[in-house]
Amino acid sequence: MSEEDRELEEIRRRKLAQLLAQQSMEEQEVQKEREVQEERLRILRQYLTSEARERLNRVKLVKPDLAEAVENQIIYLAQTGRLNRMITDDEIRTLLARLSEGKRDIKIERR
Repeated sequence: MSEEDRELEEIRRRKLAQLLAQQSMEEQEVQKEREVQEERLRILRQYLTSEARERLNRVKLVKPDLAEAVENQIIYLAQTGRLNRMITDDEIRTLLARLSEGKRDIKIERR
């Protein structure tokens, strides 16, 4: 085996090791993200009635940012111990209305 062949083989080994390490890190990130999502869902299931969860899921289809803001508030309250009961559908509607008050959809009409 010539010197060039050995160098080429060493470069291939290093590149393969680098790719395997990168793949492992990406898999760990995906796993961590999955665990975070599962924890979020667990908390929401624990503190939302089924009707409230359904409403929040419907809102998520249309306005994902608004639904995520509501979810984040609920999760924050639950994690800080300030939420000790189930949130009803009416309370979710109130919270959604409050959060969407400041946001206005701009409609442009052409003549």
